[in-house]
Amino acid sequence: MSRRVVFPFPAIVGMEKAKLALLAVAVNPSIGGVLLRGDKGTGKTTLVRSFADVLPEIEVVADCPFNCDPHDPQLMCDSCYARYQRGEKLPMAVRKMRVVDLPLSITVDRLIGTLDIKRAITEGVRALQPGLLAEANRNILYIDEVNLLDDYIVDVILDAAAYGWNIVEREGVSVRHPAKFILIASMNPEEGELRPQLLDRFGLMVDVEAPQDPGVRAEIVRRVEEFNRDPEGFYRRWEPEIERIREGIKRAKELVRDVEVPEDLLKLLAETVVKLGIRTSRAEIVTTRTAKALAALDGRARVTMEDLQKAMELALPHRLKARPFERPRMPIPPQPMPNEGNAQGRRQMPNSMHNQQGSAVRGGEGNEQGGLNGGSSVGDEANADGDTRRYGVSGVDIPVEFRRGLIRTGDRGLRSRSSLRRVVGQPHGIPYMYLPPRDGDLRDIDLTASIVYASLRGSGLPIRVGLEDLVVRVRRSRTPRVSLIILDASGSMNFMRRIEVAKGLVRRITEESYVRRSYVGLISFRGRGVDVVIEPTRNYWQVLDTLDELLSGGATPMPAALAYAVNLIKRLNLKLKGDYWAYLITDGKANVPLTGDVGEEVERFMGELSRLARVVVYDTRPQLIYDPSIGHMDILSRYAIDVVRVGE
Repeated sequence: MSRRVVFPFPAIVGMEKAKLALLAVAVNPSIGGVLLRGDKGTGKTTLVRSFADVLPEIEVVADCPFNCDPHDPQLMCDSCYARYQRGEKLPMAVRKMRVVDLPLSITVDRLIGTLDIKRAITEGVRALQPGLLAEANRNILYIDEVNLLDDYIVDVILDAAAYGWNIVEREGVSVRHPAKFILIASMNPEEGELRPQLLDRFGLMVDVEAPQDPGVRAEIVRRVEEFNRDPEGFYRRWEPEIERIREGIKRAKELVRDVEVPEDLLKLLAETVVKLGIRTSRAEIVTTRTAKALAALDGRARVTMEDLQKAMELALPHRLKARPFERPRMPIPPQPMPNEGNAQGRRQMPNSMHNQQGSAVRGGEGNEQGGLNGGSSVGDEANADGDTRRYGVSGVDIPVEFRRGLIRTGDRGLRSRSSLRRVVGQPHGIPYMYLPPRDGDLRDIDLTASIVYASLRGSGLPIRVGLEDLVVRVRRSRTPRVSLIILDASGSMNFMRRIEVAKGLVRRITEESYVRRSYVGLISFRGRGVDVVIEPTRNYWQVLDTLDELLSGGATPMPAALAYAVNLIKRLNLKLKGDYWAYLITDGKANVPLTGDVGEEVERFMGELSRLARVVVYDTRPQLIYDPSIGHMDILSRYAIDVVRVGE
């Protein structure tokens, strides 16, 4: 066989729900995309590769690089539309739909398109060299490990997916072309969650899990081994079934336009979505389209209750959360929440950072208020009966006197996403213009633009590029934001349940980091040293799971925590030039020094921390009953860019 042999789609064992979702979007691409979530080694990528083999052919304009539809003017690029308006007969070609892979290392130029260097050199004109979005138009755009994709690439894909058009403004070229693609992606939730904006763009989501039936797993091994021994022979044995699926998709694409949804089922769907608290109207639209596609695949022109139930299981689970980390409220089988890495990244404070009098206090030692908060120490296993955890701020029973102050935290530098900055000479970010190099700095030279400038200068052929023609890229880069939370878990924080308020603040900051896809870390201190450390990560569940198990009680070793935060940010700065924020949540009652005077050490390390990061202090002291002379809040306030009175 002249082509590469892929594992046959119908030969894949199990994964029936994922197969159904892929077939539904093949019948009706307006459903949107499909997100396949699951652990590594569950066959997600193999499924997508084999899915391309059962896709039917489509008609395109033969001489158009954008795969324009010759029959629909709304799916034509500007060039094809102008020819269509003039009454020209557009040449047609029949091509098979295919999967266009988007690698994680892709550049913006390759994604959206860039200047056609050949025409610029030979003809001296500006023309577009199509990118990957042009190839993906009316095809499938597949992203493996989509949660690892750079934010600025995701932004471009979001724009194209939202408008269905790709607009290119590069080197004097202004071109737009349709970019209506089916977005299929796979991801491993262990490596972090998706941005909510991108998650909602997927019409359907399926959790792919390895089967637990030994017989099914044995059959998987048998088929894989048989395919490896004789790929062509194995494929030929399944070819009749592949052709049957392909023909079924063709018939369903013709039938789906005439499929009807009974009015009672439509009302039932709307009532269910409202009861589930789903706010986006895309839920009903996608569910209806999916149900119609499933009915068409079954050869029926009327949607049944079974079709609607299957469609709801595919289209609603990932839309149930009104806010990040909110628990789903769903009567259909709930989706598992990622709960990995509880022990990863946590460690006790090194001995060198402890006070010489002893190590970090565990249990009830030194509890100033006579009690602990939380039921188990860090590293203990979760309850066997799977207790329900409350991640959002709304899930915390916050005393009335603290609620007003907690709401104010949303205005303290947490709302906006990471800021954009102009970068010259660094190969990161989106290039948006070119400049001559300054002071002989020839880093990040754009050879294509340099050749184009030389050719447009009129030097003739052969083109000679001199130093005066060289240009460097000016990029717009998103500065990564790193939020380091320093939490006071000492015994004094147990008074009036202030530790619960403090944990609510940590959850709020973590939720905001999730929305921005920024990094978040946690340092808690109590007893004689730092108690728990999670270095900045995008595994936000690790922070929340640790928070639920966090103990409180003991003395307040604030100098040790500030010193550790300073050393951590210095080390991180060597490899990540980011926008560092430190959130110190405390009542200011530091009473355990490292070596000398507590007040002097607090002032010293706060001064160093304020030079490395922007510090926000959350003052948890009760509003009515506190003595301003007790504690070191005046020192903390001098070095903070803002002090938020949580009790106000």
